[in-house]
Amino acid sequence: MSKRLFRGVAFAALVFAAAPSFAQEFATDVLSEKVRFISADDFQGRYPGTVGEEKTLAWLQSEYEAMGLKPGGPDGQWLQPVDLVSLMPRDASVTLKATDGSTQNPTTADGLIVRALNDAGHGHVSDAGLVFAGYGITAPERNWDDYGDLDVTGKVVVLMGGSPEFNSPYRRYYAQDAYKADEAYRRGAVGVIMISNNDWERTVTMRTRSSRLAPGSAPLQFRGWASPEMVAGWGVDAAQLEAAKLESFSAMALPQTISVTANEDKTTVTSHNLLAILPGTERPDETVVFSAHWDHVGTRDPANGEDHIFNGAWDNASGTVGVVEMARQFVADGPAKRSLVFLHVTAEEMGLLGAYAYVADPVYPLETTVANINIDMLPLSGPTRDVPIFGKGQNSLEDMLDTLAKAEGRYVSDDGQPQQGFYYRSDHFAFARAGVPALMPWHGVDFVEGGFEVGKAAWQERFGRVYHKTTDEWSADLDFTSASENLTLLYRLGRELADGNSWPTWKADSEFGQVRARSDASRGTRH
Repeated sequence: MSKRLFRGVAFAALVFAAAPSFAQEFATDVLSEKVRFISADDFQGRYPGTVGEEKTLAWLQSEYEAMGLKPGGPDGQWLQPVDLVSLMPRDASVTLKATDGSTQNPTTADGLIVRALNDAGHGHVSDAGLVFAGYGITAPERNWDDYGDLDVTGKVVVLMGGSPEFNSPYRRYYAQDAYKADEAYRRGAVGVIMISNNDWERTVTMRTRSSRLAPGSAPLQFRGWASPEMVAGWGVDAAQLEAAKLESFSAMALPQTISVTANEDKTTVTSHNLLAILPGTERPDETVVFSAHWDHVGTRDPANGEDHIFNGAWDNASGTVGVVEMARQFVADGPAKRSLVFLHVTAEEMGLLGAYAYVADPVYPLETTVANINIDMLPLSGPTRDVPIFGKGQNSLEDMLDTLAKAEGRYVSDDGQPQQGFYYRSDHFAFARAGVPALMPWHGVDFVEGGFEVGKAAWQERFGRVYHKTTDEWSADLDFTSASENLTLLYRLGRELADGNSWPTWKADSEFGQVRARSDASRGTRH
């Protein structure tokens, strides 16, 4: 056992004063061997709906069965089915009616696209009023509300892309079209139309191709995209767009109604999440969820003898193995007071679809899910001082992790790329969007040997060389030291959460606090 691990054991005894000391051992050779196994060529890049899925899920189940863990999926099963739905536009018609009774039938060529991006693949709206609601944001923690008192029930909401800066370097969830659609639907709207920020040809290319439907998406009758020239004819001109960027803006009704019929061709492939559970001894209805996506991007057509398999050793065989070994450590040390769920989700590479599916139909209530700790691409390097996380400043999990890290002479930092919005780009985000405090650690660059100068260069070289490339393969020289260190910290965080009474909280300026607050009563009086 290294000195670093020995110091951690001593600290664990302080953190869990009334509990036994937990001697975590995330052996680097075990991590390496298991990553090698599930990123081998015969797993064919672990693409959903293929033999790669079958082999991966069979391996996961066998690992958990060998530990003695119980199936954690629906009805006591290991697997949770996930329908991966693709939609391709088939036909659509639009009628705009002015107050004088005159009508228009705009098409894509005129600057308006409509899609029925819902479970039915069909949408119909008849003479619905149009409303312009600016960014379409309601952010009570920032004193911002574009809707004001305007009732949009049964209406179609016209919205700008993006969001105010809110004095933050981080992109906010409020800027995403999915948030805007969710908020409009929550307020009773039947459709949304986004004003295009791109040239119209690019918008047409992006919005008329096959689209994946994220499970749990707002079931609007339709979603649309309009050119600035189109909405100017509705009364939303350049001056109105500028006015909508101000805090004083309030939504306004437009003098038109819209009728839409849209149909899509729907294709469904069934994939699966896999869940294992270690039931809690005192409060089994309260859960801590560790997650990782098991999928990668499969294969490509071989050409000229080139490697055609995207093995995904780093992304995300490493995280998959990390969650398995996390479960093994919890089993070895004994169950906690709260339940621990080990969730392996499908189709992250297709847009977080497996995670969205779990959150849309959770096996364990989200209201009493304590936290989600997600592992996507474990760090592969020598020891680091830093423990970067995505979305620093979001919730109190980072403060708990920082306390644990400082006991090891380490520290929690941001990911160094706030402009990328990484907090919204892995499976933890599905939980965050639903109000569950979620944490996603990342790869350190402050190397113990060489500091930032060596660490950042090494990170950039590796990322550029292997990310989403056929070169993301296992090799004997992969260094799992930092992976072991991070897993040890995450174990201690998970143990503290699972043996404690507290509920992690969102920070005052987080956009997800208002969602969690809607279910405060479900968590009783413990804090």
